[in-house]
Amino acid sequence: MGSATKAAGLGWRLLLLVLLGLTPLGLAACAADTGNRPMGCEAATTPCLKGTAVVAMETSKGPVELTLNGAAAPLTAGNFVDLVRRGVYNGTVFHRVVKEPVPFVVQGGDPSSADPKVPASDYGSGGFVDPASGESRRIPLELKLDGEQEPRYGEEITSPTVTRQLALSHERGAVAMARSNDPNSASAQFYVALQALPELDGRYAVFGRVSKGMDVIDRIQQGDKLIRARVIEGGTLVQNKKP
Repeated sequence: MGSATKAAGLGWRLLLLVLLGLTPLGLAACAADTGNRPMGCEAATTPCLKGTAVVAMETSKGPVELTLNGAAAPLTAGNFVDLVRRGVYNGTVFHRVVKEPVPFVVQGGDPSSADPKVPASDYGSGGFVDPASGESRRIPLELKLDGEQEPRYGEEITSPTVTRQLALSHERGAVAMARSNDPNSASAQFYVALQALPELDGRYAVFGRVSKGMDVIDRIQQGDKLIRARVIEGGTLVQNKKP
């Protein structure tokens, strides 16, 4: 790909970010009141992933496997595993698929999209509500740099010099959490990068990658379904301690 074509592609992706309110991700702007509270695994109310996990997803276009990285994104990956085991993703809709003018993301995971009473126009506005407490789950932005022992939490990284040190970046097939403009508002919605999206690095938390079935992801259209998700390997969760 020539440099002019690459520049044009980057320009379109940046325009998409502007058109989508600086978030390709469509969550309702629900602020997470984190204040100065600690945000890592030792303080989290949600479980963290120890090691790795492989999640098998049955979609209406075919099977996909995700490999989740608990070393680089323990809180974010642990949240995803917990929701998979709760069945939150079963029957949900891929409600945002952006492929034109350039490949961008396939997004799904809104729990409300599994409810036939919810109109399609409302897809993308929901998150996970814990049935035990009635509280909406929100997890902080989690970013780990190579050479640092623990991830950083709660704030975007904007320096290109620093984002190049991220342990997990937005390569093609990267799986990351959707959120509102508040960096600490991720809940259940996730997206898959259809090509490298370095402009999202440091702003959204990558927690794994598509390890099998990227061709299936490429075929997904808006309105297709995530029929079932299950953990088929790994997936050890720990609570209130370092993974």
